[in-house]
Amino acid sequence: MASGNSLIKIKKTVESCVGKPVRLKANRGRKKTFVKEGILEKVYPSIFTVKVNESPDWVRRISYSYSDILTDTVELSLCTDDGRKKIKYGIM
Repeated sequence: MASGNSLIKIKKTVESCVGKPVRLKANRGRKKTFVKEGILEKVYPSIFTVKVNESPDWVRRISYSYSDILTDTVELSLCTDDGRKKIKYGIM
């Protein structure tokens, strides 16, 4: 079982990625997944937000908690020039 330290590590890792492009894959239940790419916009004490441009006229902001990453409900990957690096348990 994961301890509180895991959430702190995840939060610090997510904080270090603010302003960078990320790929968000979320489990919506009943075998439905949600995959979007956007910019990691802000981090708060309990949640983080990702800014997604759906079209030139429509911007969407999605928020998730750090525990969503811990429980694998959300998979957050940092988009880099040499590929993607998955953010999980404070490790990139």
